[in-house]
Amino acid sequence: MRFMMFMYPEIEEQDWEPTPEAVAAMGRYNEELRQAGLLLSLDGLRPPGDGGTVRFSRDGETTVTDGPFSEAKEVVGGYWLIQARSKEEALQWASRCPARGCAIEVRRVAEMDDFPQEVQDAYEGP
Repeated sequence: MRFMMFMYPEIEEQDWEPTPEAVAAMGRYNEELRQAGLLLSLDGLRPPGDGGTVRFSRDGETTVTDGPFSEAKEVVGGYWLIQARSKEEALQWASRCPARGCAIEVRRVAEMDDFPQEVQDAYEGP
């Protein structure tokens, strides 16, 4: 099963840059994930001020908003995509992360075979 681990840093945008010590600790953790054969991909994200949001209304209107986003209480600071045997294993690995002052949300990735056959048959993607 694949799991996405989202990091939500509890910092202000002006404090977004990590310390060398934090980067070194995170590098060691990422290497542990890789050596355990769980790591599929990972990335840190730039602060919200560097991004934007595209919203689609139910009536078909599209609105683009540049960041930062004053209404956002939590923002994703980075992610890991891992392959684990269970949710419990994924949560255990998330709890080993050396990050401080953050939360990590762990969510299972939806696979096409999770859906009913008629939904799978309707999909024409890659």
